[in-house]
Amino acid sequence: MIIAENIHKSYGSLQVLKGISLEIGKAEIVSIVGASGAGKTTLLHILGTLDRYDSGRIMINGQNIAGLSDKSLSQFRNRHIGFVFQFHHLLPEFSALENVCIPAFIAGIPRREADRRAKDLLKLLGLVDRLEHKPSELSGGEQQRVAVARALVNDPVVVLADEPSGNLDSKSSDELHKLFFSLRETMQQSFVIVTHNEQLADMADRKLSMQDGVII
Repeated sequence: MIIAENIHKSYGSLQVLKGISLEIGKAEIVSIVGASGAGKTTLLHILGTLDRYDSGRIMINGQNIAGLSDKSLSQFRNRHIGFVFQFHHLLPEFSALENVCIPAFIAGIPRREADRRAKDLLKLLGLVDRLEHKPSELSGGEQQRVAVARALVNDPVVVLADEPSGNLDSKSSDELHKLFFSLRETMQQSFVIVTHNEQLADMADRKLSMQDGVII
Protein backbone atom coordinates (compact mmCIF):
# COMPACT_ATOMS: atom_id res chain seq x y z
CA MET A 1 0.00 0.00 0.00
CA ILE A 2 2.95 2.31 0.72
CA ILE A 3 6.44 2.01 -0.72
CA ALA A 4 9.06 4.54 0.40
CA GLU A 5 12.58 4.32 -0.98
CA ASN A 6 15.62 6.23 0.34
CA ILE A 7 13.68 9.26 1.59
CA HIS A 8 15.76 12.28 2.58
CA LYS A 9 14.46 15.50 4.12
CA SER A 10 16.30 18.54 5.45
CA TYR A 11 15.17 21.86 6.85
CA GLY A 12 18.00 24.23 6.04
CA SER A 13 21.18 22.64 7.37
CA LEU A 14 19.27 20.26 9.64
CA GLN A 15 19.04 16.79 8.10
CA VAL A 16 15.91 15.17 9.57
CA LEU A 17 15.48 12.03 7.44
CA LYS A 18 18.62 10.29 6.22
CA GLY A 19 17.53 7.63 3.76
CA ILE A 20 14.31 6.01 5.01
CA SER A 21 13.00 2.95 3.16
CA LEU A 22 9.90 1.00 4.17
CA GLU A 23 6.89 -0.86 2.84
CA ILE A 24 3.40 -1.04 4.36
CA GLY A 25 1.08 -3.81 3.21
CA LYS A 26 -2.68 -3.72 2.72
CA ALA A 27 -4.56 -3.98 6.05
CA GLU A 28 -1.27 -3.93 7.94
CA ILE A 29 -0.83 -1.99 11.19
CA VAL A 30 2.68 -0.63 11.66
CA SER A 31 3.84 1.41 14.64
CA ILE A 32 6.79 3.81 14.59
CA VAL A 33 8.59 4.56 17.85
CA GLY A 34 11.65 6.52 18.91
CA ALA A 35 12.79 9.43 21.02
CA SER A 36 11.59 12.96 20.36
CA GLY A 37 13.51 14.43 17.46
CA ALA A 38 14.09 11.07 15.76
CA GLY A 39 12.09 12.18 12.70
CA LYS A 40 8.90 10.17 13.27
CA THR A 41 6.39 12.97 12.71
CA THR A 42 8.33 14.31 9.72
CA LEU A 43 8.22 10.85 8.16
CA LEU A 44 4.48 10.56 8.84
CA HIS A 45 3.80 13.97 7.28
CA ILE A 46 5.80 13.00 4.19
CA LEU A 47 4.02 9.66 3.86
CA GLY A 48 0.75 11.58 4.17
CA THR A 49 1.79 14.06 1.45
CA LEU A 50 1.53 16.96 3.92
CA ASP A 51 5.21 17.74 3.35
CA ARG A 52 7.51 17.29 0.35
CA TYR A 53 10.65 15.18 0.56
CA ASP A 54 13.99 16.23 -0.93
CA SER A 55 14.91 12.97 -2.65
CA GLY A 56 13.77 9.37 -2.92
CA ARG A 57 10.50 7.84 -4.12
CA ILE A 58 7.09 7.24 -2.58
CA MET A 59 4.28 5.13 -4.04
CA ILE A 60 0.87 5.08 -2.36
CA ASN A 61 -1.68 2.59 -3.65
CA GLY A 62 0.28 2.38 -6.90
CA GLN A 63 0.51 6.16 -7.40
CA ASN A 64 3.90 7.84 -7.62
CA ILE A 65 3.20 11.06 -5.74
CA ALA A 66 6.30 12.94 -6.93
CA GLY A 67 4.74 14.10 -10.17
CA LEU A 68 1.49 15.43 -8.72
CA SER A 69 0.78 19.16 -8.62
CA ASP A 70 -0.24 20.74 -5.32
CA LYS A 71 -3.90 20.64 -6.35
CA SER A 72 -3.73 17.01 -7.50
CA LEU A 73 -1.85 16.09 -4.33
CA SER A 74 -4.57 17.68 -2.19
CA GLN A 75 -7.24 15.73 -4.05
CA PHE A 76 -5.26 12.50 -3.73
CA ARG A 77 -4.77 13.07 0.00
CA ASN A 78 -8.46 13.82 0.55
CA ARG A 79 -9.57 10.64 -1.20
CA HIS A 80 -6.93 8.12 -0.18
CA ILE A 81 -5.40 9.12 3.17
CA GLY A 82 -7.00 9.60 6.57
CA PHE A 83 -5.34 11.42 9.46
CA VAL A 84 -5.73 11.14 13.23
CA PHE A 85 -3.66 13.54 15.32
CA GLN A 86 -2.92 13.88 19.03
CA PHE A 87 -5.13 16.98 19.08
CA HIS A 88 -8.39 16.10 17.39
CA HIS A 89 -8.70 19.41 15.50
CA LEU A 90 -12.49 19.30 15.44
CA LEU A 91 -14.18 22.54 14.43
CA PRO A 92 -15.90 23.80 17.61
CA GLU A 93 -18.87 25.45 15.93
CA PHE A 94 -19.97 22.27 14.15
CA SER A 95 -21.64 19.12 15.48
CA ALA A 96 -19.96 15.72 15.50
CA LEU A 97 -21.91 14.76 12.39
CA GLU A 98 -20.93 17.95 10.54
CA ASN A 99 -17.27 17.55 11.48
CA VAL A 100 -17.21 14.04 10.05
CA CYS A 101 -18.95 15.17 6.85
CA ILE A 102 -16.45 17.93 6.00
CA PRO A 103 -13.85 15.77 4.13
CA ALA A 104 -16.70 14.18 2.16
CA PHE A 105 -18.01 17.61 1.16
CA ILE A 106 -14.50 18.62 0.05
CA ALA A 107 -14.39 15.46 -2.10
CA GLY A 108 -17.65 16.53 -3.80
CA ILE A 109 -19.77 13.79 -2.28
CA PRO A 110 -23.47 14.79 -2.20
CA ARG A 111 -24.81 15.83 1.20
CA ARG A 112 -27.21 12.89 1.54
CA GLU A 113 -24.45 10.35 0.87
CA ALA A 114 -21.99 12.20 3.13
CA ASP A 115 -24.58 12.23 5.94
CA ARG A 116 -25.22 8.51 5.51
CA ARG A 117 -21.52 7.65 5.61
CA ALA A 118 -20.91 9.87 8.63
CA LYS A 119 -23.87 8.47 10.58
CA ASP A 120 -22.83 4.88 9.81
CA LEU A 121 -19.31 5.54 11.08
CA LEU A 122 -20.44 7.37 14.21
CA LYS A 123 -22.80 4.51 14.99
CA LEU A 124 -19.99 2.01 14.40
CA LEU A 125 -17.84 3.97 16.86
CA GLY A 126 -20.53 4.03 19.54
CA LEU A 127 -21.55 7.65 19.10
CA VAL A 128 -25.10 7.21 17.87
CA ASP A 129 -26.37 9.45 20.68
CA ARG A 130 -23.77 12.16 20.05
CA LEU A 131 -24.45 13.08 16.41
CA GLU A 132 -25.65 16.61 17.14
CA HIS A 133 -23.28 17.33 20.03
CA LYS A 134 -20.53 19.90 19.53
CA PRO A 135 -16.95 19.06 20.54
CA SER A 136 -17.24 20.97 23.83
CA GLU A 137 -20.11 18.66 24.80
CA LEU A 138 -18.05 15.48 24.25
CA SER A 139 -15.45 13.74 26.40
CA GLY A 140 -11.86 13.51 25.22
CA GLY A 141 -12.34 9.92 24.12
CA GLU A 142 -15.53 10.80 22.25
CA GLN A 143 -13.83 13.71 20.49
CA GLN A 144 -11.03 11.43 19.34
CA ARG A 145 -13.54 8.86 18.03
CA VAL A 146 -15.21 11.64 16.04
CA ALA A 147 -11.78 12.45 14.62
CA VAL A 148 -11.34 8.78 13.68
CA ALA A 149 -14.73 8.80 11.92
CA ARG A 150 -13.70 11.94 10.04
CA ALA A 151 -10.48 10.19 8.95
CA LEU A 152 -12.50 7.26 7.60
CA VAL A 153 -15.42 9.02 5.90
CA ASN A 154 -13.84 8.98 2.42
CA ASP A 155 -12.85 5.29 2.81
CA PRO A 156 -9.09 5.93 2.61
CA VAL A 157 -6.65 3.15 1.82
CA VAL A 158 -4.26 4.35 4.54
CA VAL A 159 -4.83 5.92 7.96
CA LEU A 160 -1.91 7.81 9.51
CA ALA A 161 -2.04 8.50 13.23
CA ASP A 162 0.34 10.78 15.14
CA GLU A 163 0.25 10.15 18.92
CA PRO A 164 -3.51 9.41 18.66
CA SER A 165 -3.88 8.53 22.35
CA GLY A 166 -1.45 11.14 23.66
CA ASN A 167 -4.16 13.28 25.25
CA LEU A 168 -6.41 10.48 26.48
CA ASP A 169 -6.74 8.77 29.85
CA SER A 170 -5.78 5.11 30.08
CA LYS A 171 -9.34 3.78 29.60
CA SER A 172 -9.96 5.94 26.51
CA SER A 173 -6.51 5.01 25.18
CA ASP A 174 -7.26 1.30 25.49
CA GLU A 175 -10.60 1.77 23.72
CA LEU A 176 -8.96 3.71 20.89
CA HIS A 177 -6.23 1.11 20.44
CA LYS A 178 -8.79 -1.72 20.22
CA LEU A 179 -10.81 0.39 17.80
CA PHE A 180 -7.93 0.62 15.32
CA PHE A 181 -7.61 -3.17 15.18
CA SER A 182 -11.37 -3.63 14.90
CA LEU A 183 -11.49 -1.15 12.01
CA ARG A 184 -8.66 -2.94 10.27
CA GLU A 185 -10.66 -6.17 10.35
CA THR A 186 -13.93 -4.59 9.15
CA MET A 187 -12.65 -1.95 6.70
CA GLN A 188 -9.24 -3.34 5.62
CA GLN A 189 -7.33 -0.07 5.93
CA SER A 190 -3.59 0.07 6.52
CA PHE A 191 -2.55 1.99 9.64
CA VAL A 192 0.75 3.74 10.34
CA ILE A 193 0.87 4.91 13.95
CA VAL A 194 3.54 7.13 15.49
CA THR A 195 3.38 6.67 19.24
CA HIS A 196 5.24 6.84 22.54
CA ASN A 197 2.72 4.36 23.97
CA GLU A 198 4.63 1.10 24.17
CA GLN A 199 1.45 -0.93 24.69
CA LEU A 200 -0.03 0.34 21.43
CA ALA A 201 3.30 -0.02 19.62
CA ASP A 202 3.64 -3.64 20.69
CA MET A 203 0.11 -4.47 19.51
CA ALA A 204 0.99 -3.60 15.91
CA ASP A 205 1.83 -6.17 13.26
CA ARG A 206 5.29 -4.58 13.06
CA LYS A 207 7.11 -2.03 15.20
CA LEU A 208 9.72 0.19 13.56
CA SER A 209 12.20 2.10 15.72
CA MET A 210 13.70 5.40 14.53
CA GLN A 211 16.82 7.14 15.74
CA ASP A 212 18.51 10.23 14.29
CA GLY A 213 16.55 10.13 11.03
CA VAL A 214 16.95 6.44 10.20
CA ILE A 215 15.08 3.23 10.95
CA ILE A 216 17.19 1.08 13.23
